[in-house]
Amino acid sequence: MLELVRNIKSVFKIHRIYIDNTVFRLHYLFTVFILLAFCIIVTTRQYVGEPITCIQSDEISDTMMNTYCWIHTTHSIPRAFYKEVGKDVPYPGVDSVQDEKEFRYHKYYQWVCFVLFLQAALFYMPRWAWKVMENGKMESISKHLDFVICANENEILKKKKLLIDYIVNNAHQHQHDWYAYKYFSCELAAFINVIGQMFLMDRFFDGEFLNYGLEVLQFAELDQKDRTDPMIRIFPRMTKCRFHKYGHSGNVELHDALCILPLNIINEKIYIFLWFWFIILAVLTGFVLLFRIALIVCPFLRIYMFNAKYRILRIQHVHTIVRHGSIGDWFLIYLLGQNIDILLFREIVADLATNIVTEPKEITVNA
Repeated sequence: MLELVRNIKSVFKIHRIYIDNTVFRLHYLFTVFILLAFCIIVTTRQYVGEPITCIQSDEISDTMMNTYCWIHTTHSIPRAFYKEVGKDVPYPGVDSVQDEKEFRYHKYYQWVCFVLFLQAALFYMPRWAWKVMENGKMESISKHLDFVICANENEILKKKKLLIDYIVNNAHQHQHDWYAYKYFSCELAAFINVIGQMFLMDRFFDGEFLNYGLEVLQFAELDQKDRTDPMIRIFPRMTKCRFHKYGHSGNVELHDALCILPLNIINEKIYIFLWFWFIILAVLTGFVLLFRIALIVCPFLRIYMFNAKYRILRIQHVHTIVRHGSIGDWFLIYLLGQNIDILLFREIVADLATNIVTEPKEITVNA
């Protein structure tokens, strides 16, 4: 387990070069981390012990019954969740009903760890796509410019000139727009992913996930005598299992077993957390996308963003860059400010404001 954690740790290494925003990082860092952590928890016996334990007659060994019921699923009776425990039923969802049409089978618990891992991979996909499309561009143009106090002055001046020539020439050709729109498309993919995963979970739990969090909140407000815990209904801790075998006379015998699912104590906590987290993440990402649209159609908002993030810049230079540049130019320069020395960034912005209004020069560097 420790070796697995070490391998996962490399995925969440904080990179020195910033090529995205905080909300985007919540998708591929925090969300992927918690999904992989949950995946490890549900597969580690030290937290829940055996995933299933069944009580049955002495004719069948405990190991055989536990293995059979884990593989072939267990079932509960939906209407038994609303009966009085200790009087009508021994436990919510457990009843003596023999009609299989009333059975609700539970087979998701076999797949929880695999689905959590798949979800983690899907949350990382937009980040992977952006890294492929970005292709190290920001790292290339900002290399050795993040800490310039002890650097050679002539070398810094040379790198600064190359950087300004690159930005200005590509700005005139509108090549930075593709850079920005590729990133915006990855943010859109992250938003579609989190919404799609909520519907995926709803399908995985037979239509129970989308309302799960709301039902838990409503449950807390109801009178204790009249409420049915939705976490027990969706993630029952005790179910039944049927096992058929030949008896001594050659007839088929039916054996009913009561099965305890301690793993569901963990599952119910995992999925109530994921329900609320997916909602929060979807709302945050949705706001980011709306803000991106506003940035595209409203140049004044780009000026405000520059001024709010980099107060050291002169507002006249910011106005010039935004007025004569496109959304791609703004996005590239905005990211650049997060990756280089702030004083050097102020000088670069001042030079860009002078050069971006002139005719393009010969391109002297590629990134």
